[in-house]
Amino acid sequence: MSQTMAQPSLRRRTDCRVCGSRELALALSLGDTPLANEFVEADQVDKPQDRFPLKVHLCRVCGHAQLLDVVDPQRLFRHYVYVSGTSPVFVEHFRRYAAEVLQWTGMPPGSRVIEIGSNDGTLLRCFKDAGMRVLGIDPAQAIAAEATTRGIDTLPEFFDLALAQRLRREGWEASVVAANNVFAHADDLHGIVEGVAHLLHQDGVLVFEVSYLVDVVDQGLFDTIYHEHLSYHTVKPLTRLFQQHGMELIDAVRVDTHGGSLRGIAQRKGGRWPHHARVEQLIQLETSLGLFGLAAYRDLFTRIQQRKEELMSLLCGLKREGKRIAGFGAPAKATTLMFHFGLGPEVIEYLCDDSPWKQGRFSPGYHLPVVPSTALYEADTRPDDVVILAWNFAEPIMRTHQAFMDGGGHFIVPLPKLEIR
Repeated sequence: MSQTMAQPSLRRRTDCRVCGSRELALALSLGDTPLANEFVEADQVDKPQDRFPLKVHLCRVCGHAQLLDVVDPQRLFRHYVYVSGTSPVFVEHFRRYAAEVLQWTGMPPGSRVIEIGSNDGTLLRCFKDAGMRVLGIDPAQAIAAEATTRGIDTLPEFFDLALAQRLRREGWEASVVAANNVFAHADDLHGIVEGVAHLLHQDGVLVFEVSYLVDVVDQGLFDTIYHEHLSYHTVKPLTRLFQQHGMELIDAVRVDTHGGSLRGIAQRKGGRWPHHARVEQLIQLETSLGLFGLAAYRDLFTRIQQRKEELMSLLCGLKREGKRIAGFGAPAKATTLMFHFGLGPEVIEYLCDDSPWKQGRFSPGYHLPVVPSTALYEADTRPDDVVILAWNFAEPIMRTHQAFMDGGGHFIVPLPKLEIR
């Protein structure tokens, strides 16, 4: 289905969501794809799904990389199927994350911690277990309700200034506001930062993580580009964003989640916490890599096409030999990778995923069945080769399924570099 039939869910920006400039240049086009997390039920598999343009534009004034085609967030997030708690890697990541924040701030038990985009409450549970008073905010209604049932109070709402004002009136002046992979998802970045500034205690901090564009470009991680991710962040534009709302970015640290992310810490301007030299150092790195010019993105597209040819040559060869091929993992990034590379049902038979939110459903666009990983071992479904679409979890997936390899099966890791195990 063409994007023209999907227009009621789509609008197009004409200005940069950080600085408001209209000097925007097309940096990377990945064609039209379905929504990355729009899995369907069995009664929908014969119906085509809407596809939307996936094009990254670069602001020539502030350097912010972004999608201008904005899909209705109600459609994207109200019935979300991604949860953090099904991944042991992310559970451990958030455990360490909370411990580091607690140690760094030294905040006493009873301090208030709010997380925007709190998902199933995995991070907030770590703060609660340490004696903090926690509150989650997440528009995914079913996930928010389940988190609340499990003891992490979660408001099923989108965060904005109005909600921040309400919470402040209710006594929720926060020592820490966390926002993980939220700044990528929001069209109104200014509304979020304005709300955070209103909600923070004078000595409070915002701690956030975003996928880092340095890693996306350097390692060719193009599949982290999809419609939920409206922004592809670098430190330079972020500093400008915070400054516009009386805040300041005081630290920026590279972390390894999602193939390469950035953890930022911001406070109200003139707050108690010192600035770290890493902020300026990363801006210098971004500039040296050419991320504020178009040549870096032309080079990225060339490398994407080379990887496509390598992977498809391998998989088509295996199919000619009569091999059965499955995919492992049904993360959002898989939709971009599968559609740009052409990994449809003629190549991949089904997807394994450990999330009960996705099992029994069918993948966006190609409508491949999503099944438990036990399918790797059952006689009628056992594949010969498995493409790890959740490539950022490749090592733990292969460790968990060593028995599949011991039985003669092979795993194929498509990114950051093509590997066969």
